[in-house]
Amino acid sequence: MARTLKLRIWRGSDQDGALQDVTVEANSGEVVLDIIHRVQATQMGDLAVRWNCKAGKCGSCSMEINGKPRLACMTQVSAYAEDEVITITPLRAFPVIKDLVTDVSFNYKKALEVRAYEHPADLAPGEARMEQIDVERSQEFRKCIECFLCQNTCHVIRDHEENKKSFAGPRFFIRLAELDMHPLDTLRNRKQSAQEEHGLGMCNITKCCTEVCPEHIRITDNAIIPMKERVVDVKYDPLRWLGSVIRKREGIL
Repeated sequence: MARTLKLRIWRGSDQDGALQDVTVEANSGEVVLDIIHRVQATQMGDLAVRWNCKAGKCGSCSMEINGKPRLACMTQVSAYAEDEVITITPLRAFPVIKDLVTDVSFNYKKALEVRAYEHPADLAPGEARMEQIDVERSQEFRKCIECFLCQNTCHVIRDHEENKKSFAGPRFFIRLAELDMHPLDTLRNRKQSAQEEHGLGMCNITKCCTEVCPEHIRITDNAIIPMKERVVDVKYDPLRWLGSVIRKREGIL
């Protein structure tokens, strides 16, 4: 059954843009991305929007719908009241290129800063073995589709542009946690680099990243908090600290 929708869609850039009102028909079972495509086809031919799979697996159609970071292809129109105005805006944490398309290259730069998995030198291809329990520990984090909704909603990035230089964000904390849990990864300073190079200590675990994750990854509880605990074990254990001081005095380090 069709219904009439009232939308407010952001047009332009972040320096020169505004919300524009539009009315469009919506059919039963449609998602917000369907409606955006209809508006694009019938009323705003130059409306810029990024999308790809329309199945919630590519992460391309990230935007804010009524102020909440969401995937447009997974947001049912029926979730909103008949008389509700649906406001559609680009991700707020990143520069707007045009309309609903943002420049998320910040995230790819951060990805390059995370050192890749390092395979044991004494294991030839095909010889690596892992216990199933070790596989399962990090499997959750590999579900990430890099929609960057968690990055967008993280207030450390969203509200403080100056933090972007030293703060990787939740998407890359789960990557670091996954590598730190990997029993074969030979790079053993994952915990230190998370704290010293990627800004783990700046996260104050508000869990907003977990709330918006479309893959339901428990980013805070299963990655960030355990990683913080392991960092404390390494960096702030008084016995470890005393041992390092003694070794330095004796010229061992």
